[in-house]
Amino acid sequence: MPTGTAPLAEQAVISSGQHRAVIFDLDGVVTDTASVHAAAWRRLFDDFLGNRSEVPGEDHRPFTEEDYLRYVDGRSRFDGVSALLRARGVYLPAGNPGDPPDRASRHGLGNRKDHYFRQLLDTKGVRVFASTVALVRELRQQGTPVAVVSASRNCAAVLAAAGLADLFPVRVDGVLADELHLPGKPEPALFLEAARRLGVPPNATVVVEDARAGVQAGRRGGFGLVIGVDRTGDPGSLRAAGADAVVSDLSHVTVRADAPPEPRNPPTLSQLPDALAVWDSDLARRLAGRRIAVFCDFDGTLSPIVDHPDAAVLPRGTRAVLVRLARHCPVAVISGRDLADVRARVGLTSLWYAGAHGMDLAGPNGEREVVSAAERARPALSRAAAELTGRLAGVPGVFLEPKRFSLSVHYREVPSPRVADVTDAVAEVAAHHPDLTVLTGRKVAELRPELDWNKGRALRWLLDRVASKVAPLPVYAGDDITDEDALREVAGFGLGIVVRSDEHGDRPTAAHVAVNDPGALCRLLGKLADLLEHDARPR
Repeated sequence: MPTGTAPLAEQAVISSGQHRAVIFDLDGVVTDTASVHAAAWRRLFDDFLGNRSEVPGEDHRPFTEEDYLRYVDGRSRFDGVSALLRARGVYLPAGNPGDPPDRASRHGLGNRKDHYFRQLLDTKGVRVFASTVALVRELRQQGTPVAVVSASRNCAAVLAAAGLADLFPVRVDGVLADELHLPGKPEPALFLEAARRLGVPPNATVVVEDARAGVQAGRRGGFGLVIGVDRTGDPGSLRAAGADAVVSDLSHVTVRADAPPEPRNPPTLSQLPDALAVWDSDLARRLAGRRIAVFCDFDGTLSPIVDHPDAAVLPRGTRAVLVRLARHCPVAVISGRDLADVRARVGLTSLWYAGAHGMDLAGPNGEREVVSAAERARPALSRAAAELTGRLAGVPGVFLEPKRFSLSVHYREVPSPRVADVTDAVAEVAAHHPDLTVLTGRKVAELRPELDWNKGRALRWLLDRVASKVAPLPVYAGDDITDEDALREVAGFGLGIVVRSDEHGDRPTAAHVAVNDPGALCRLLGKLADLLEHDARPR
């Protein structure tokens, strides 16, 4: 993840060979309505807090620019009201979306803000960033699909007032988000829906954002390029949120017409063939007679997902299959868990293990490798753990899991309205520790050292150790976004298996085949063990 210490990048490049679609945020990127939103938010909170009776523990100071950027910029009205009131120690009931603007509820305040915004829009009008419009028109002229995303329900009205109603063929706004029940930024759902409607996978799509929450959403969604537009003179905050490049204006963005790479539209999880269904017709023939090496993730792959990480166990049948496989080929477990933890849960000394996403590796005969840069980051992880322990003390259901080379913050049992509190806190703490980065997974946000090491690199290290005169064909099975690095590693010469889950949605993947759950994976690995045992029989 980029840090806030680098100088402002005055150029960014959108390459037609790599980037097949571009998604623009509205407020602050296409139109200058961000200043109108800020004025409406300021009027709302100054009126509300200024007229509120003194209550111990509540902070009634005037609304500031930092409040706007930190708590409301890029968020829906309800989420923005909730975030600011939490920060000021003020409790209001949620109310209902139809609450009138004078009702003392969070929905009521959100609707009052919308009333103020429309008043200001009618009196001030809409200023357009000409450089953004020029870039959009250039992209459309070259045939690159474009979309606009906004958390606001006023997106269509703003575009119409600016004379840009026909500029974007695809629009994902607050109205659509309510209809589809899409969570707001910093969750990536709005951008992912726009990419789906454009028909382009996220990893081939550009996101252009001016808000920290929007940049975080682009990064969490796995988009190919996230461009931050700094309108406030604070480029470091956008880099800390995950922007790949930060520019002061979109006139500094170049569209480069490169020759496209070898065309490959990555399949989504639902498009993959079921591995068990194609075993006899395809996989068995592909693997027969080959030297194999098997690599598996643990949580959600070998072991079913559980509410609390301490409850995860390796099913007895799966352990028996791993024993059978290890008699005939190298077998490794690559996990985000600590090395000692995953070894104890699997309980087999004949396997290779890689803990901490591959930063801590060990073999059955005493082999050991620790990534030195990860060791140096441990003091920063300890400080981050202390900070998050304090910040999240009042969030029900949150669970912090300190590890040797990472800190996992689990929010599977956190009520939905409080999830954003957890993810925001993790992102903000990470922004203050340039040695750390944020890795997201299923209901977990993980702080880990900022270094070029992942499960794919760990798989390559393990392959080098288990290879003999004949390089083995690697088979990797995983379920989470963090497993995609390893799946990409084996995509060209091995077999990638993804364990599907409703929690992941229908994301793109580098895997070749899929199974529906860890039990199905166990059955598939059992078939592979049968094949290896058959190949090992004397002829």
